[in-house]
Parts: sequence; structure tokens; C-alpha cells
Amino acid sequence: MTTHKTGTREEWLAARLALLKEEKELTRRSDELARRRQELPWVRIDKEYRFETDEGNASLADLFRGRSQLLVYHFMFGPDYTAGCPSCSAIADGFNGFVVHLANHDVALSAVSRAPLAKLQAYKRRMGWTFPWASSFGGDFNFDFNVSVTEEQQRAGTVEYNYQPSRLTVKPKAGGEKPPDGAAKGAAMTGTDVATYARERPGMSAFALEDGVVYHTYSTYARGLDGLWGAYQWFDRAPKGRNETGYWWHRHDEYNKG
Repeated sequence: MTTHKTGTREEWLAARLALLKEEKELTRRSDELARRRQELPWVRIDKEYRFETDEGNASLADLFRGRSQLLVYHFMFGPDYTAGCPSCSAIADGFNGFVVHLANHDVALSAVSRAPLAKLQAYKRRMGWTFPWASSFGGDFNFDFNVSVTEEQQRAGTVEYNYQPSRLTVKPKAGGEKPPDGAAKGAAMTGTDVATYARERPGMSAFALEDGVVYHTYSTYARGLDGLWGAYQWFDRAPKGRNETGYWWHRHDEYNKG
């Protein structure tokens, strides 16, 4: 017997209509926030970023692939990782399906990571992905957009992430504080230690290209990525919601192992 509240169809409908009113308010608010994102001032990028892609060496403008807009997913895959971050992988599982729709509406999508291109290509083959993925190995792109930190920054203890100071807890402190459980599991699943794993962070950035000039228009991090994680939008509508008790997800080819 369920312990969840039950009721008649009439009681359910009354509650559902009340919720629908609030859902519509949230939708209107979301539309307004989208409009305000698009009204943010654009920042001209004069720095010459270089990337390695399947087609060869590329500039940031090249990543637009003939479109006027570019969305970059900052995928956690550091140079020392043996595999991509599992949570980033879960988000990226949806890219193959909608990248063609974006491309045919003047928007290019590309993942960018610091790992060398050969590692990214091998992981793409393993995951069965075909979306563009560029390597920023050896460059400043990830650091400038606050999704990677240096060992020196890490040792100093605080860096900026999600527009605020962010402390990197990578080893036990005197009081016995340990790294977050997710960091330890993420490190193990990417073949690194916690410190190495924690030098990469997830995020997404948007860019515009006009008259040969690239502009930075938007970036978001942390929970700001929830809307891009397609599975979570489905979980939020499931009877038990996200129903999470920790770092539960795996890469899509790992669920039936062991």
C-alpha cells in the first residue's frame, strides 16, 4: 500500500488545475528571463583562441561553422582524464539529436574540453556521438571562461566559479572534512585523483559572430545547466522526481556492467 497521498479523480483535477496555473506563471517568467539573456551586452573577443578539431586547427570563429551563433558546452575532460566526466556525458547524450536542428536555425553547437583531440575522438567513438567537439589543449580558453583552474589557483584555495568565490575542497582538512562524495566518485570514474578532477568545472557559453567579430553573449554554470540536462526535465515530471541519494548516474554504456 502506498504511503503517498491519494484522492479521487475530482480531487486530482482540482489540484492539477491549481498547479497548472503556477506552471503557466513559471513559463511566462522563463520567457521573460530568456528575453533578458538576449538583451545582455555583448563583449567583443579580441584574443586569438586556437582549437584542434576533426577538420584541423581552428579559431573560435571557425567553430561557428558558417552560422552567426555558437553555443559551447564546457565538457569536463581534462588532459589527465582517461574518460569524460559522467555527468557531462549524461548531458551530452542529448546533443546528437538536436545539434542538426540548431545548425539549421543558424546556431552551431560544439563541446570544448582541455584534453588532447585524440582522447576526445576516442571517447566520442565509445559513446557513439557525432556532434562537434574541439580541444582547447594548451590554450587559455577554459581558464578565461572560468571552467578550468591551475594547480597554483587550486593550492591558493579559492577561485571564481558561477560568478562567486568557490572553494575547492580536494583533500581532508585538519578537522576531518573530506571532499564531496560526488568529487571522489567523479575522480574515480575519470581515472584521476580528486585534485586533478576538481580542476575542471562544467558550464556553457554563447557567442555571436557579426562582420567577422566574435562576441561573448552569455555563460552559465552549476545549476544553471539543469535545463540543458534533458533527462532531468523528464525526472522532474516523474512520480518520484529526481529521487537522488548521491552521485548515482553512469555513462550510458556502464549501467549493465557488473
